[in-house]
Parts: sequence; C-alpha cells; structure tokens
Amino acid sequence: MARGGQGLARVAVVVRAGAAPLWWCGVFAAGVGVLVPGLTGRRIGVLAGAALFLVAAAVTALRGRRRFTELGRGAVRAGKHDVLQDRAVTVRVWRRGHRRWLLPAFLAALGSAFAVPAAGGMLLAGCGVGLWLKAAWLGRLERADDALLWVCVDWLDRRGGRPAGKTVEAYRSTGIAAGDAAPGGSRRRAAALV
Repeated sequence: MARGGQGLARVAVVVRAGAAPLWWCGVFAAGVGVLVPGLTGRRIGVLAGAALFLVAAAVTALRGRRRFTELGRGAVRAGKHDVLQDRAVTVRVWRRGHRRWLLPAFLAALGSAFAVPAAGGMLLAGCGVGLWLKAAWLGRLERADDALLWVCVDWLDRRGGRPAGKTVEAYRSTGIAAGDAAPGGSRRRAAALV
C-alpha cells in the first residue's frame, strides 16, 4: 500500500461470508438425510436436528461478542491511504480459504444421516444462521455508532477469517457510506449508492 496504507476488510462481511455456504450445505444435507431412515428413525433425527440447529445458531451468534464490542469501542479512524477491500473480494477469500473445511463438514453431515437422519445437516444450517445473526448484530452496532468497522487483512488468519482473533489488535472505522457493503455486511441496494 502506498505511504503506509493498509488493506482493510469489513468485519461484518468476514463474519457473514460463511453463512450462505453453511446454510445451503446444511439444508441440502438435511434434505437428503430425511430420505434415509437411519438408526434412530426420521422423527427422532429431525427432533435432534432441530435441537442442534437452535443450539448451534445461539452459540455461533453469541460467541465472541465481548471481543467484538471491545475492538469496536477502540476503533480508530481509517487513514486516507488505507485501501477498503470490496465485499466480493472478502467473501471470495473467506470461501476459498475455508473450502477444504466445508467439504468434509458437508460429507460428515451427509454420512451422519445413516445414524441420525437430518441432524448433521441441521447443525450446519444452524451455524450458518448464527453467522447471519452475528452479522446483523454487528450491523446494529455500526448503525448505533454511525461508523463501519474494518479489520486489517494482514491480521486475519491464513484462511481469511477470525476478525476478532488474537492477532487482531484494533479495528479501523469509516463513515457509514464507505465501501460497497451496508451495515451488517449485506450488499448495498443500488438506490443507496446513488
């Protein structure tokens, strides 16, 4: 980066990047799992899956909130030479870095259907929903403070994740209109860009 600038990725986008792959892998695995009677039977499998879904969504959504809040409070203003990474690039880096983890998780969810139908898929889907909920919570924080939160890409792990990990020293902040992602990490509507 020129003159000491850093590449910055949106915190909410990094959090949200895994939500869709986990959700769709989970839904597909659960759908296939319902077709298999399994050892426990479909009814028990679906009930166990529903419980796993709720627990996974809650744990994923609530885990690490204190760390996110602390880093958000200490955020410093981004410099004029910092480079704001596009939403699509952040998502692509995360998904490319995690695909070797997502495929075995999907296959494990499919395989678990022979023991407990649909439960593994619903667990994955719950993790995806938890990430969406956490990104939405971050969006509410950003709106309340009227500032978007960014993390230096060099502080993310080698797979492009963990925006509140031990290597992250501080967040940067910008105005609410910066970048191409809305608060919470979703795409900005075309009308909002005009």
